[in-house]
Amino acid sequence: MSTTDDSYVVPHNPSAAKPISLKEKWWHIMDTWKIGIIPLPLFLLSGALIAIDCLGGKLPSDIVVMVATLAFFGFACGEFGKRLPVVGKMGAAAICATFIPSALVYYGWLPDVVVESTTKFYKSTNILYLYICCIIVGSIMSMNRTTLIQGFLRIFFPMLCGEVVGMLVGMGVGIALGMEPFQIFFFLILPIMAGGVGEGAIPLSIGYATLLHMDQGVALGRVLPIVMLGSLTAIIIAGCLNQLGKRYPHLTGEGELMPDRGDKPQAQTLTTAFSGKADVTTIASGALLAVLLYMLGMLGHKLIGLPAPVGMLFIAVFIKLVHGVSPRLLEGSQVVYKFFQTSVTYPILFAVGVAITPWEELMHAFTLNNLLVIVSTVSALVATGFFVGKKIGMHPIDVAIVSCCQSGQGGTGDVAILTAGNRMTLMPFAQIATRIGGAINVSLALLVLGNFLV
Repeated sequence: MSTTDDSYVVPHNPSAAKPISLKEKWWHIMDTWKIGIIPLPLFLLSGALIAIDCLGGKLPSDIVVMVATLAFFGFACGEFGKRLPVVGKMGAAAICATFIPSALVYYGWLPDVVVESTTKFYKSTNILYLYICCIIVGSIMSMNRTTLIQGFLRIFFPMLCGEVVGMLVGMGVGIALGMEPFQIFFFLILPIMAGGVGEGAIPLSIGYATLLHMDQGVALGRVLPIVMLGSLTAIIIAGCLNQLGKRYPHLTGEGELMPDRGDKPQAQTLTTAFSGKADVTTIASGALLAVLLYMLGMLGHKLIGLPAPVGMLFIAVFIKLVHGVSPRLLEGSQVVYKFFQTSVTYPILFAVGVAITPWEELMHAFTLNNLLVIVSTVSALVATGFFVGKKIGMHPIDVAIVSCCQSGQGGTGDVAILTAGNRMTLMPFAQIATRIGGAINVSLALLVLGNFLV
């Protein structure tokens, strides 16, 4: 029957005529309108409660209030970065979550009580290390054993080639700009590859103070901004690499360094998808596993001086290789990893921006010559990792993102870089690039400086 026939009657649909209740409208708002992961009504409520505390002149620094505070500001900054045109797809969310808070503190636009409470909470709890240990252990426990071994053995060669090429290119650009070779290497290139602040900038400043007879504060003031600018450059490049991977999928493993050779089932490749059926006790055990492994790393640091995250990383790899934990506990670790990746990243970056990212020092280093040397060094390092990784049979984009972490601001830089690159599963390899690579660079440079140049 034709729909134009006058005798055609549209059948009655009871569900179509049913009005949407106020309750269902409210649930729809709660489930679909979000800032980051926070439903809009809860976001507004948290902002109102924080404002009331600030107007009262005191914002408690205990974990209950800080969870709401860091989530509110962190996801607000991250959401702002995501919605920026063009750069929003190139890592702007991680950059905004870190550097907008730093600028707000410097210009006095963030309430003093928020700054004081956030700084106190961040420094007293070491929450960054809880985040890193859960990310590292969870990502290692989700990897295929064979590919894990291959990845760890092969990643060192692209890293080494990248550092050599990056240093040579940075020196060449600096000399072409008329800068002194000594200043280029020791105050620009080396800080970029030093491994961050705690393991890089601070040891460098102590070494420079002793060997060059300068005040440590002055040395740190010159080194620290370069570390941050190098990390910022790496974040932007990681975001661009993520977009490149979306355009050319054959160049990336989406967090897997080694390609699937087709000789094993898909479920046995790098990352094993969890079923989502892990119960609460299994998830809690996965979190405890990460914490205990970090404590073992801390013990190793006391005994042999190895950085705790690196020690923890090696122990986690060993446990994975010898089947030291059950599949059920592996799945619990994966759920913990997913939780921290999704829910804690932007709040952590906000705390880092407020507590340990000095905006004024970053701005002082924004000279054209410095920027040209930094960008050329990091770009050459990453490009080398890309092409060398491709040459030796690895996914070039994923190797390049690990190479970005060689220029990262320590653990915080790794978080921001991998967030921008959408490759948080690469955290174990990022820690190797940052911690071990940085420690080797600093040690060798100070050895050369002390024995041959001073």
